[in-house]
Amino acid sequence: MQRYALPMHKIPAGVLGASGYAGRELCMLLARHPQLELAWAAAHDRRGEQLPVAGGSTVTLVADEDAPLGDAEVVFSALPHGASAPWVSRALSAGARVVDLSADLRPGRPAGTGCAELAADAYGLPELDRDAVRGAAIVANPGCYATAVLLAILPVMLRSQIAADGTLAVAAASGVTGAGNAPSRELLFAEVTENFRAYAVGNTHRHLGEMRAVLDRFDTGADLVFTPHLLPVARGILATVTIPLAEPISDPLSLWCAHYAGEPFVRVSNESPALRDVIHRNTARVFVSAVQGTRRPTLVVIVAIDNLVKGAAGQAIQNANLLLGLEESAGLPA
Repeated sequence: MQRYALPMHKIPAGVLGASGYAGRELCMLLARHPQLELAWAAAHDRRGEQLPVAGGSTVTLVADEDAPLGDAEVVFSALPHGASAPWVSRALSAGARVVDLSADLRPGRPAGTGCAELAADAYGLPELDRDAVRGAAIVANPGCYATAVLLAILPVMLRSQIAADGTLAVAAASGVTGAGNAPSRELLFAEVTENFRAYAVGNTHRHLGEMRAVLDRFDTGADLVFTPHLLPVARGILATVTIPLAEPISDPLSLWCAHYAGEPFVRVSNESPALRDVIHRNTARVFVSAVQGTRRPTLVVIVAIDNLVKGAAGQAIQNANLLLGLEESAGLPA
């Protein structure tokens, strides 16, 4: 019997903001994707440069205004916060569907940001809003910290088991790529190496509004205190979330296992995760335990993700797979 290999039509995709950390990660994932192809990549201040992608191949960067938006069936916008929304609108007008990695269209964004005439059809945390993503024209990709924190609390938030008069306390540490690649003294090697510090102390981080908006959507009355930290590593987030409960849960690990059963990118573990478990993977590793010696029933949940993959580019590909009707896990390292 003779076999013939037929060429597979790949779906063209474009990346705006391709020179940033998340944009470069997107280009590399798209170059390896079995059903999507990188049709173009735009980075205004680096037009004409060759961007390495997978297997030794490169893509020539074009200026934003020269990006052939209509040639892509899906456009990923990894442009900076505040600059992305207008380009989302242009891509949509050109006939593409869009996954926006900026904060411009996320819930809870500050008043006056984004675009008043534009709204996302879905908040792209598939473990929360998978069906909405499938039919979306515009998906707002969650922030990296928000992804880790929401995955930690979904099993009790969706069951209204968080104490309304309590405080959700989050201490989360991220690698330096979470701050972007704009030059900054605080991110110099000599400032970061052999160091560990908190920043945006006092509930001032931009992801807080996003997390609060999701909590409010499910009538979660608990306060939220979020303290991020900077790790002396390139990538990864480790979040420790303390959850006050309305009532005790006898076997929290079983609850988390049942809630995430069948999820392709959430792994519930009986051991606390480490960054090395998730680096370069679109996987969130989750551990949960009851807390001893407290007057109120309390859980501690620890989540590890790669901030550039499940926290950004990988989750964007996951969302694109859903809205294009592809296998959700296609092209993603688990």
